[in-house]
Amino acid sequence: MKVYALVGSSGTGKSHRSALVAYSEGIEYIIDDGLLIRGNQVLAGRSAKRENTRMGAAKRAVFIDSEHAEQVKAKIKEVQPDSILLLGISQRMVEYICRKLDIPSPHQVIKIEDIATPEEISNALNVREKQNRHVIPLPTFALEKEFPGYLLDPLKAFFLGKNKPSPDQVLEHSIVRPLFSTLGNYFLSENAIEQIAVYVAEEMEGIVKAKKTAIISSKNGMIINLDVSLKYGVNNFPQLLKNAQEKIKERLEQLTGCQISQINVVARRVILNRENIDVKQRYIELNPNKDGISNKLLHLLQDRHEQ
Repeated sequence: MKVYALVGSSGTGKSHRSALVAYSEGIEYIIDDGLLIRGNQVLAGRSAKRENTRMGAAKRAVFIDSEHAEQVKAKIKEVQPDSILLLGISQRMVEYICRKLDIPSPHQVIKIEDIATPEEISNALNVREKQNRHVIPLPTFALEKEFPGYLLDPLKAFFLGKNKPSPDQVLEHSIVRPLFSTLGNYFLSENAIEQIAVYVAEEMEGIVKAKKTAIISSKNGMIINLDVSLKYGVNNFPQLLKNAQEKIKERLEQLTGCQISQINVVARRVILNRENIDVKQRYIELNPNKDGISNKLLHLLQDRHEQ
């Protein structure tokens, strides 16, 4: 097994460029921040970016936890890779990880300065310092279970530096903001989530009212249940409800950064407008009956309009 090491200070863009290095060198496996990665899959491990503190993240990245190390070691023995790309902030760090995982010392050490320009490194450091955004060399869909409810943005990497993949080779990454963010913690109340969902629903043509019936947290993200009242006369109710699902999910994820697993929209009522009620009122007046049912129906229609 040949081990390659990509070394550079924290925030200089190692993870962002790791897929490019692996592609250029024909390396199928990557070890980055506690994860063993192949292609678009996490094979073993736990991301250091899920730890609550910087110290915890550092320990996770170098496999201090024996159970974590054993899990990754076992998977490496199972898949028998020909080569692995190992990321670290120093050669000393990657040597330590090699010992923890019982793999050979690096066959080749690649410095971030060898594959990125000074301007690119400076930009990466600036983004890390001001926004605390971290890259994981996996598509967002592959991280949804690993990072439920975190800030996740897809990133397609087109490199213009010293090495470039072929035009049809687009390297996908994801951006996360770890729990140990230097920007501090933030909390979104259930009421805020509800208000956004209701507002977006009621902005849609054909939906008169909306209200939340449940907000459920799951390991794959939030599940939100909404009841809506529809305007009488709107065509294709099923398509309207489907559009509402998509719009609410899109806006919630955009505004809150939270992962939304499901949006369940149920049509509970159809609301008549004033014109419909006037027509029905005239019909009832012209077709009275001795039991007084016409008056009851008229009052019911008026009550529903006022609600």
